Amino acid sequence: MGIFDTIKEKLSNEFIDIIEWLDYTPDTICHRFERYQNEIKNNAKLIVREGQTAVLINEGQLADVFKPGTYTLNTQNMPILTTLKGWKYGFNSPFKAEVYFVNTHLFTDEKWGTKNPITLSDDRFGLVEIRAFGSYAYRINDAGKFIIDIVGTDNNFTNFEINEHLKSLIATRFTDTVGEAELPIELYAANTTELSETCKDVMQPEFNSVGISLEKFFIENVSMPEDLKKEIFEYSRIDKLDLDKLTKFKTAKAIEAAAANEGGTAGAGMGMGMGFVLAQQMGGMMNPQMGQQQMQQQPQGGMMPPPMPAAVQYFYAANGTQAGPVSFEQLQSLFASRTVNKDTLVWKAGLAEWTPLQQIEELKSFLGGNTPPPLPPQ
Repeated sequence: MGIFDTIKEKLSNEFIDIIEWLDYTPDTICHRFERYQNEIKNNAKLIVREGQTAVLINEGQLADVFKPGTYTLNTQNMPILTTLKGWKYGFNSPFKAEVYFVNTHLFTDEKWGTKNPITLSDDRFGLVEIRAFGSYAYRINDAGKFIIDIVGTDNNFTNFEINEHLKSLIATRFTDTVGEAELPIELYAANTTELSETCKDVMQPEFNSVGISLEKFFIENVSMPEDLKKEIFEYSRIDKLDLDKLTKFKTAKAIEAAAANEGGTAGAGMGMGMGFVLAQQMGGMMNPQMGQQQMQQQPQGGMMPPPMPAAVQYFYAANGTQAGPVSFEQLQSLFASRTVNKDTLVWKAGLAEWTPLQQIEELKSFLGGNTPPPLPPQ
């Protein structure tokens, strides 16, 4: 390019006095209007359309911000730039300034999600993991702050460049919010609307700090491992079912499982114990005449046996509360159905304090593995 071509380009650009930007892309957030050496002619026309904001930057400093409308650039409508330049009596020569156009329309259907499972503590199920995903919408509400803090000198800043930062911010704040909520684990998925509103309120200040307004935030799904789902469903049904019927059902299922595991000594012992309990319960229901026959076989002649000793009643701890009393057989059924375990605290008359089930002598048979000693030699 010769010297005359350079002069021609300078003069042609210098006399272009309309500054505008037509956005034909769906993902551009900020665009810098290119001028020859950033020179703007005095009394040039600045056209800012709906959904846009124009920002003038002078030597790295924020000068003026223009909302939608048509402006004539002079000392009357550029008070900040006029102050920075020190123009007291107006100006006639071109001046240097960078013009950035910022899209202020709503950017919708932006996706977010937790990259890793979130670990929560639940009173009933211990440490559990959940995942979540959803969508959000935002817009630029402070163009000057957004350019200074985020865009910098980028001449074409897109949605992709800010989206990763926003998704990381959302995932972090979502984790903090659900961790502090301390809801029962099954209520996170059932209260996504309320949780979404809470998360939006928590995140809004951080979005505003860089000139962005979080307009909408949605949690579309909160998921958890399948085995945890099954436990929650089973736990929820306990409140709706009769505990005695549920115990009998669990006992039958446990016997079936123990019978399938023929090689396990503990399983066999436990299956036999539960089989005796179930047989007694089923026998009492199916053959009510058996009790009458036993009464008829009592010895005659006024010889009466002493009264039967009172059955021992047991209390046990479940979910931090006291439950019971239950009989030995009922407690054995509860152990078989995994409602109680070897570490469950149990109390009966005569004990000074609550004691783990595995430390009570007569209840050790629940644990299985007890086999009789060999017969003495004949």
